Amino acid sequence: MASTPLKILAISGSLRKSSFNSAALKVAEELAGDGATFTFADLSTIPLYDQDLRDKQVPEAVQTLNDQILAAGAILFSTPEYNYSVSGVLKNAIDWLSRLDPQPFADKPVAVMSASMSAFGGARAQYDLRRILIYLDAHFVNKPEVMIAFAHQKFDGDGNLADQDTRAFIGKLVSALIDWARRLQR
Repeated sequence: MASTPLKILAISGSLRKSSFNSAALKVAEELAGDGATFTFADLSTIPLYDQDLRDKQVPEAVQTLNDQILAAGAILFSTPEYNYSVSGVLKNAIDWLSRLDPQPFADKPVAVMSASMSAFGGARAQYDLRRILIYLDAHFVNKPEVMIAFAHQKFDGDGNLADQDTRAFIGKLVSALIDWARRLQR
């Protein structure tokens, strides 16, 4: 008897149209096969966090993201590394979400990967994202760690990933996230 596909919300920390991180999430969707269905979050219309704005009303884009997280069985992030940390757009979205009740990340299975043109592959951004979301009670997949170094050499201009080792690591991460979410559901 086949189980119901896991609903995964994919969140890219990059707004760039030809983002390597967004492309990596598309690869994850492809490799998940029948084990999961993907929804892709849009962070582009979330305003900068402002408590005065928050006191008036939660912006629609923030509420939409919150609802997507609550409806998802798991979250898969892919983040670039900006100045040794997560991108401002990703941090801003998390700042908005951190002030909502119920906390959307609480007890949520989460996995993270990163793609960067550097040799470190976004490792520092991943560790910062983990620190931020641990405080919000997210439950991370620990292994495998997927850090796509020299991403500009592994993806073509259309966002296709030709590097088979990287594809295999992404596939293992998606599989681990699906398994982790199922374990936490018990």
